[in-house]
Amino acid sequence: MTTITPLEHSIQARLARVAKELRVDPNLILSRYAAERLLYRLARSRHAERFVLKGAMLLVVWLGDVARPTRDVDLLGIGDMSDEAIAATFAEIAALEVEPDGVTFDPASIGVARIREEDAYGGRRVTLRGLLGRARLHVQIDIGIGDVVYPEPEAIDYPSLLDLPRPRLNAYRPETSIAEKLHAMVALGAKNSRMRDFFDIRTLAEKERFDGVRLATAIRRTFDRRATAVPARPLALTPAFAQIEGKEAQWSGFLRRYRLPAEDFSRVIKQVSSFLGPVVVALAADEPFTRIWPPGGSWQ
Repeated sequence: MTTITPLEHSIQARLARVAKELRVDPNLILSRYAAERLLYRLARSRHAERFVLKGAMLLVVWLGDVARPTRDVDLLGIGDMSDEAIAATFAEIAALEVEPDGVTFDPASIGVARIREEDAYGGRRVTLRGLLGRARLHVQIDIGIGDVVYPEPEAIDYPSLLDLPRPRLNAYRPETSIAEKLHAMVALGAKNSRMRDFFDIRTLAEKERFDGVRLATAIRRTFDRRATAVPARPLALTPAFAQIEGKEAQWSGFLRRYRLPAEDFSRVIKQVSSFLGPVVVALAADEPFTRIWPPGGSWQ
């Protein structure tokens, strides 16, 4: 039987207290901690400049919500992103010696698989196992390849659940994230099951201020890079999307999975449409969009 060190026992107890205080599933907190400590190793490695943090984990940074339900890591990869190069990179990161945090990653457990193969700008999925005492850790890292990044990434200090040394990494800005989420909505159409994108965009629109020129430019460059026209009325921004069979169930399932309060999906779509609708109308007509969105809207 594996012997648990005093540090590992202390970390597990502190994470359990965090989960109880935040009223979050303890397994989600454990997954979040594993992802955070992997990011710290990445930040301390010689490979830090080859990756840009993106995705749901950044909501913790932008909104200051430490209870944000995040499970996996999303990165943009720069340079050689072949399967062999990625496997070697993350094996080195997993084995890196850092300040004790109770986590041990297994470099031999690394797996690399292609994702979104139908997409010219697809990527790779890295899986990795580890341990915190006797608790098994599983980390999934999705790596995008070939994406355009506008505005320029910014250096951020990622919040630590337990006030341990924080990962300092280059990261997307909100406009870039929103542009990629909108592109997924357009590209997937009625098949779109990415309910978290609606939640994230609505939440950012409630909490953040946006410059219309910068947001429109981020959307335009993302769509141009992926050879996609910006439609004036994307299906995902219309009431009809919520009426598609199965969408309400997918939305309800997302809320339950992350222990979020019940909320009408049609209302969320309306909020997202109020935020992004005027921008895409202007882009579809090849017109400038110079308005300002204050936190909570509307465009002024």
